[in-house]
Amino acid sequence: MQAVALAETAQAVVDGLPGGAAGADQQDERESELGHDEPVAQPAARSRSRGARAATQRRVELESCGLDGRSEAEEEDRAHGDDRREHQHPDIEADVLEVRHPLEVVIFQNEEGGLVGSEALAGELEPEALKRVSQSGKTLGEGIAFLGGDPERLAEAAREPGDIAAYLELHIEQGAVLEQEDIDIGVVEGIVGIDWWDVTVDGDANHAGTTPMDQRRDALLAAARFIHAVHRVVTAQPGPQVGTVGRIEAEPGAPNVIAGHVELSLELRDLDAAVIDRLYGRIRTEAEGIAAATGTEFTFEDQELGIEPAPTDERIRHVLEQAAAALG
Repeated sequence: MQAVALAETAQAVVDGLPGGAAGADQQDERESELGHDEPVAQPAARSRSRGARAATQRRVELESCGLDGRSEAEEEDRAHGDDRREHQHPDIEADVLEVRHPLEVVIFQNEEGGLVGSEALAGELEPEALKRVSQSGKTLGEGIAFLGGDPERLAEAAREPGDIAAYLELHIEQGAVLEQEDIDIGVVEGIVGIDWWDVTVDGDANHAGTTPMDQRRDALLAAARFIHAVHRVVTAQPGPQVGTVGRIEAEPGAPNVIAGHVELSLELRDLDAAVIDRLYGRIRTEAEGIAAATGTEFTFEDQELGIEPAPTDERIRHVLEQAAAALG
């Protein structure tokens, strides 16, 4: 029954009203209003299956889930992902439900590792992207081939603008909010914008035993204060915004040498790009104060991820809430 309810929800999204049966002559207009004229998906497509009998040949409704590509969880996630693929729509496969639009199920592999799949699906994958070297030491193209894929055929995954009427993604919660609140299904408000900077702190590497504390230009000390400042700035105002320093490397890295060079990351996320900009400005101001106090120098290099906030359509949220309520 869950599969039927989910499929009916997808149908209601495109019909414009929960359980509605809008006429075919009204359908294209509603799809345009929903803003689904261009396909939207997330990272590398792994497999695709089509189910359900379509009463008319119309735009597809796309539903996806992602498999985490991190090595320590890859096998477990692949198993869960395969289970979702095989059992997601048993009632549809048994022809219990007839839908007005084809319903496709897509599984994305290595969701955390890049945007190759989504860009290929949208027809926006540039050949240069496949030349980028990943953490494995291979280029993305070499990695795809190593895993059994064919990077030369990625263009075949492209969908034309207007092919996809609506897109829904199934995703397991990566935090613990729903678990703590004892809620089974969360309705996503949107995909947050992400900005990411590589931060460098330069000081003076010197002998730890002979350099007095008041004469040190300790890059690692400055970096530690910076990390604390990021946390303080981000938590100083109410809201769902988050800030993370998830990587840090100090040189020369010897126990008896003061760190003269530190590289670390800064990532900011929020549903409002203006909030990210304000947080970044305040963090830069904090860095300037830390640099002056420690005799160090901070530089910021924007990684230009280009991930803009994307709020979900209010009407889609509404029908999802209704479907979740119907399932109890």
